[in-house]
Amino acid sequence: MKLEAIQAALGDAGLDGWLFYDHHHRDPIGERILGLDPKAHITRRYYYFVPVEGEPRKLVHRIEQGRLDTLPGTKGLYSSWQELAAGLDAMLRGYKKIAMQYSPNNAIMYVSMTDAGTVEFLRSLGKQIVSSADLVSRFEAVLTADQMASHAEAQKAIDEILEEAWRKMGRSVRPADGTGGTLTEFEMVEWLSTAMKNEGLVWENGPNVSANANSSDSHYEPTREHCSPIRNGDFILIDIWGKLDHPDAVYYDVTWTGVVGREPSEMEQKVFETVRNARDAAIATVESAFAAGRPMGGFEGDDAARAVIRDAGFGGYFTHRTGHNIAQEIHGPGAHLDNLETHDERLILPNTCFSVEPGIYLPEFGVRSEVDMMTAPGRAWVTGKVQRELVRI
Repeated sequence: MKLEAIQAALGDAGLDGWLFYDHHHRDPIGERILGLDPKAHITRRYYYFVPVEGEPRKLVHRIEQGRLDTLPGTKGLYSSWQELAAGLDAMLRGYKKIAMQYSPNNAIMYVSMTDAGTVEFLRSLGKQIVSSADLVSRFEAVLTADQMASHAEAQKAIDEILEEAWRKMGRSVRPADGTGGTLTEFEMVEWLSTAMKNEGLVWENGPNVSANANSSDSHYEPTREHCSPIRNGDFILIDIWGKLDHPDAVYYDVTWTGVVGREPSEMEQKVFETVRNARDAAIATVESAFAAGRPMGGFEGDDAARAVIRDAGFGGYFTHRTGHNIAQEIHGPGAHLDNLETHDERLILPNTCFSVEPGIYLPEFGVRSEVDMMTAPGRAWVTGKVQRELVRI
């Protein structure tokens, strides 16, 4: 646990302290930040309070009184519920504005780990419970130099694999002997998976290859039993993500679209250009905020992309957030570009990574154009190749 860093963050945020609470591993966020064993046997509630200044305080059950011994601080014990209530009152006496893994109205559900009853009890003690969402981003989403380098390695490998995938598709659908080739979405998924394994990458689920109307389903997953053929004249979407095979590595995640053996239709071209322009509007919003040193909430990137799609008349066909945080998990713990599924006011912090992936999903086909961005003090940038035109296969 980084005690000095946590207390500095509390001071920056104007908070009196951060209260960690768990029971039966309800709060994996707190476990990671405190460096606790995620497999420990936890059958009783524990509380760990980090004040903005001074020594942390623990409150643990007598039959599990060693549960927080790896952490610094004084220890209080309880057995009965009356002792627990009195212990919490004593632990927090003199402190009022306290962060917890909580979100008002469950607006940012990703950090809502504390149950309503616990919040109610603490409020009855006169405490003001506020969301730890931005604190969590600071300690969970901010990347080290090595992690940023791991993202770059995954990016290089996946960009090359994706380029070859389009060529592989063309060779399979239109073989050199002039006969009509055979290929399915799932066979392309298997090819991509093998290529990624050969580069030492790992991933969750996927990758995803969608033909024609299947690309209208933003979470479509072809299987051996349920997949479509890929033929001359088809519209294709490929979504691919992966990371190096070590625990701290950071994902790279991109989506491209193309057409097989033909030029795109007028509608395909219009939809692609709209999505591309929306993506670029979100990118520009992030770039300008970081260049100016202006704090930026995740919702602002979503607003920029969504306005472009809405103004083009496709607002009802953009059915998901514009982007998600990326870290050791593909959907990371930091700010998302979202003002649809949530109003994400979490700040996009320096040294974090996230996707920018607006989409339009018509019944006949769907377009999503996804890039990843990285930030640093004073600047933000796209980390990989950027699709400017529909791929011609």
